[in-house]
Amino acid sequence: MSFRNLSPQRMFFEMAKRHEPLFRFRGRTRKDFQKWKAAALPRVLKTLGDWPRRVPPRPRFIAEWQHDGLRKQRWLIDVGPHISAEFLIAFPDGLRRGEKRPAILCCHGHGPFGKEPVMGNDSSPQLRESIAAHRYNYGHVMAKRGFVTFAIDWIGFGERNDSQKPNFLAHNWGRDWCNLYYLHATMLGMTSLSINLAHGMAATDFAISLPGVDGKRLGVMGLSGGGTMTLWMALCDRRFNAAEIICYSDLWAYFGIRDLNYCGMQVAPGLFKLVDLPDLQGLLAPKPLLIDIGANDTCFRVDTSMECFRRLAAIYRAAGAREMLELDFHEGEHGWGDNRSEAFFRKHLRFEHGEENT
Repeated sequence: MSFRNLSPQRMFFEMAKRHEPLFRFRGRTRKDFQKWKAAALPRVLKTLGDWPRRVPPRPRFIAEWQHDGLRKQRWLIDVGPHISAEFLIAFPDGLRRGEKRPAILCCHGHGPFGKEPVMGNDSSPQLRESIAAHRYNYGHVMAKRGFVTFAIDWIGFGERNDSQKPNFLAHNWGRDWCNLYYLHATMLGMTSLSINLAHGMAATDFAISLPGVDGKRLGVMGLSGGGTMTLWMALCDRRFNAAEIICYSDLWAYFGIRDLNYCGMQVAPGLFKLVDLPDLQGLLAPKPLLIDIGANDTCFRVDTSMECFRRLAAIYRAAGAREMLELDFHEGEHGWGDNRSEAFFRKHLRFEHGEENT
């Protein structure tokens, strides 16, 4: 039975290769961009489905400690109906009473530890290996450079992974919780994205209520699946003035459908019908955006990643905002480049060198 294709996977890939999203950007002028964004953005946001309602945070302070010159805190906060999250925040050395610093939401990607390595938890060999493999401790490093940084676990990760402490629910039979939660969410008219976005906004609400955090100077950054969340947080929450998407640039036909390199955490019904990933990123324009791409990334291949960036640059150029888009093309694997991050966030969060000493 080899005369015709019998593979559903091949069928989907062939469909995806030939697919032209309804809102693929092909304009050239600012007027083209404005018309495109006005039409595309409401349709894209609608794919997220319903959002969980906001709830009071009911914060519970857990602990404070010193780590590598930083003051770190753990809190427990409610982020939605029937669900809480552990909230980690790092305050830089030298933060004075009454002073407010720019703050960065640091989004974690896939992996067993969630927010912990991102925020600099290097207390075990496994955590140190995770940090070394991806330069994954950007929350810790950016706090060392004077920013306040904060993070929570997305559903399915860290302490909100149902297979790990304190939950220990094992009846998923090894199936990916990302995909199971997506099925649950869509049955209720929501998506995993809308739930995680609501939780990220709740964490941001709490962060800006704390002393030392300037709620008018907010950034967001994240690697891989954290790049997904960075993109959507910046798109849905206008409080974020600048974003760094780390190793989450590609084309859905290739990284998603061909390589099976996506999950229920990253998708919404009908999204690819409307836009490809460079179009989705382009909807951020004219917001300042830094893109990290690894020359040797084995997760998002460099050829399709660079094609994504070229299309994105064309959107920013048409928007009259090409200077707001930066690229950190680094020699590494799937990880943070850290060649432009500090300067980028200092510029766009208005955090001048020496401000912390005045």
